[in-house]
This record gives sequence, structure tokens and C-alpha cells, in this order.
Amino acid sequence: MLKSESLIHLINNLTKQEKKEFSLYISNKPEKDYIFLFRLIDDKKVSDPEELKMSFLAAKPTSSFNTVVIYLFDLLIDILTRLRTEQDSYYLLFNELLHARVLYEKSMYQECFQVLKKVKEKAVYYENHFALLVAQRLELNYLLTLDFEDMDEQKLLNKQYKMNNTLKSIRQLNEQSSLYELLKYRMINRGASRSLEETQKLDDLVTSEISIVASAGVENFEIKKNHQLFQANYFITVGDYKAAFNSFVELNKLFEENSHLWNNPPVYYLMTVEGMLESLRIMHNYEGMNYFIEKLGKLSSPSSSFQLNVMYVIFIYRLFSFIDAGDFDKAGIWIAEHQTSLIDKMLLLKEQQQAEMSLYIALIHLGNGEYRKARKRLSATIGRGHLYSLPLFRTIRIVNVMIHYELGDVDYIQSEIRSIKREMSKNKGYNLKVESFLLKFLNYSFADTNRKKRAEIWESMAEEVHALYADKYETQILRKFDFVAWVEAKIFEVPLSDILKREHASKSKWQHR
Repeated sequence: MLKSESLIHLINNLTKQEKKEFSLYISNKPEKDYIFLFRLIDDKKVSDPEELKMSFLAAKPTSSFNTVVIYLFDLLIDILTRLRTEQDSYYLLFNELLHARVLYEKSMYQECFQVLKKVKEKAVYYENHFALLVAQRLELNYLLTLDFEDMDEQKLLNKQYKMNNTLKSIRQLNEQSSLYELLKYRMINRGASRSLEETQKLDDLVTSEISIVASAGVENFEIKKNHQLFQANYFITVGDYKAAFNSFVELNKLFEENSHLWNNPPVYYLMTVEGMLESLRIMHNYEGMNYFIEKLGKLSSPSSSFQLNVMYVIFIYRLFSFIDAGDFDKAGIWIAEHQTSLIDKMLLLKEQQQAEMSLYIALIHLGNGEYRKARKRLSATIGRGHLYSLPLFRTIRIVNVMIHYELGDVDYIQSEIRSIKREMSKNKGYNLKVESFLLKFLNYSFADTNRKKRAEIWESMAEEVHALYADKYETQILRKFDFVAWVEAKIFEVPLSDILKREHASKSKWQHR
């Protein structure tokens, strides 16, 4: 990425507060080249690096564009770092460690040790083990250079003991985090468990994680947080959503009781709320979803990328509630309302989020009978080959076949079905019965156009349909969208929204009981 391109990206992602800090910085300064460059990007909305360079040199022909770009970029980073020091305990602690080093270098030893003492106290309060370790190590290094003046051996041993405990905590956290990272990697790249055998393959991670928690001994927010995150994600992976919800409830309680220990931005809190929303949706508790969506709406952070992720979670779970209820009209309005603020910025999201958003927007278009819009939305996603490895990709391909079914594109459907079946034959361990069910119906639908015959087909599928809904591994895909409802709608030639509304009313009634 060109430095000028990085600068454009940085300025476009500044929050109002950050822009205000920059404005205060330049308020009493004459019009400098870097100020002019900033305004070209922020006020004039120049977003192309070449256009930016030409516009700048046209007004400032004797200036060095590259030099000004580098200066402005570094200046903004300095301002953002200073601002974060006031907002984030992590920045604050390491900034004070730098102060201690300066004081030591100036032979102000007493002042240096006072700062280190305060850093250690704050690091314990915020459970920042890394800052605590650096402070403890600096203190011992400085005491050594001063020949341990006014210190007895027992006091030295006590300091070393505390530092060893800090190292032990960091090692436990690192081991536990490694297990959670491995679990998440498998979730992202392999998808949820599709059989008992796949579930059993996670047993080694579960056993190791529980062992770490048991050996931790002392009360530790990070250990507890990671444990509940691990448990919740494990239960989601194996399809035990009630257990996952209980873990997320415990995790949410832990966060609420320790708000001073939240990261900034609070990424793990967002993960927790997103997990609770997913569990509540699967349990058809939409009132509970509304409560947590409203909580997310009040969440704020100086990070623009984090705020975009919050907006994404709110957007997608509101969309789920409309889809599940078969209310495609409201879903369409919801999409239109977020076109500028979120959908146009989709490329700033993670690839998994981009793929998921495209899938659900396409499903809304499908539900509203806007088949060409649905095809256009998915064609851009399918054309991005690097998304092929995502477990969601096959679902996207199957939805694309459904769209072409609505458009009556027989040749494409038959060709794509053959391609999907070839893929399924190579990866039999990752196949789901719902996928085979859908592909089988698409073949039936063209061979049997008689409505009575289709009804007989549906009746012959009744036992299979019941088994799909009852199988916790099949719900891994049915929770994304009720594909069986779409099949029923096609067989009986009724609107998909009617089937989904019926199912939604039935499930919501069951949930209230």
C-alpha cells in the first residue's frame, strides 16, 4: 500500500473526537502544507492517491508531496497515541513506564521507583500482566545497577517471587489463549461439527483448557473470560445452544462486574453479546435479542473499525429477526436504511462478514421476488475465489442455485448441481443432509411440474424433513436459513413469507411455553 493510500485510509477512519483533536492542534498555526493536504482528503473527499498528488502539487508546486504525506501520517499517529493515553489504561501504563526510564536516565532514582510502584499498582488493578512484568523487571534491573542499596535479601527474594508469579500467569493465559485461537480457527475454516466423530476431535482441546483453568488457582478475570469464551464457542460448534447461552450469560455477568477491565475497544464484550444474540435467535427468543441489540447501540469506542463491526452485528441480527418472521418487506427497508452507513463500506469488514452479509441480502431479494438483484449480489461474492475455503461458501453456491431456479435457468442449475456434487464426493466428512435434500428437490422440480405430483413428493419427504429438524448437526445450516421452508413454498406454490410466518409463530409459541 502506498504511503499516500495509507494516509487517505487513516484520515477517512478518524472519529469526530480525533478530528477535533487535530483541529485543536492546528488552531493557532499558519496554513502549512500538511494542513492543506489534510483538508484535501477530509473536506474535498479526495480518495485516489494519484488525484491527491496532482491536486496537492497544483496548489503547492514547490513542495515535496511524499515528505508532506509522511509528516502528516506520523503527526496523526502521534496525536492518536496521545489521545489513547487519556482513554486506555494499556497506553497509560506503558507511557508511564517510559517516564520511569527517562527519570532513571536522569539519575532521579527515587522518582523513578515511585513511578514504577504506581505502575505496578495500576497494572494489578487492571490485570495487565504484561505491563506488570515490564515494571517488575525494570525495578530489578535498576536495583541491580544501584547495588541493591537499602535492600535486604528477603525483600529481593519477595520481588523475584512476585515476578515469577506474573510470568506463570502470562504463561497460563498464553496456553489458554492458544487453545481458544485453535478452536476459533477450526470453527472458521472447518465450520461447525457435522457428526459425532467431528465433535470428538475437539475433546483434546476441551481437556487441555479445563486443565489450565483448574491449575490457575487465583481469581483471574482473563482466565475466567477466556474459559467462558472457549466453552461457549465449543458448545456452538457442537450444536449445544442452551449450554452455549448459559456460558455467554456467565461471561456477560463477568464483564458487567468488571467494566474497568474491558479492552478498548471492547472486542471481547462484542463477541460475548454476538454469541448471546446467536444463541437467543436459535432458541427463538426475539425479545431477548432486542434487549442486547439495544445495549450494543449504546456501545461507543474511539475505534471507527470497531464501531463498524458493532453496526454490522446490529444490522445482521435485526435482519435475522425479519427473515425468521418472513417479513421480507421490513428487511428490504432495513437494508435500504443501511446502504450508505454499512453496505457501501462492506469491504472494510472481515471476509467472513462480507460473505455472510452478501448471502442474507441475496436471501432478502429472493424473498421479495427480486431475483436478478439477488443473483447480482451473490455473483460478486462467488467471483472472489479466495472466499472458496470458507465453510459458508457452499451454502452461498446452493442459494445461488435457488436463485437461478427462480429465474428458470435450467442449464446453469444442472451444471452447478453436478459441480457441487463432485465437491461433496471429495469431502464426504463435511457434507450435510440438508444440502443433499435441496439438490435432490431441484432435480425433482423440473421433472415433475404437476402440482399433485409435487405434493406427493413432499409427503414422501415428510419423514426426512422431520429428521432434518431433529438433527442437531443439520441445524448448523438450518439456523442460517430455513431452506426446507423454501422447498415447501416451491412445492405448494405459496409465498415463502407465508411458510416462514407459520413456522415463526409456531416456534415463538413453543418458546414462550
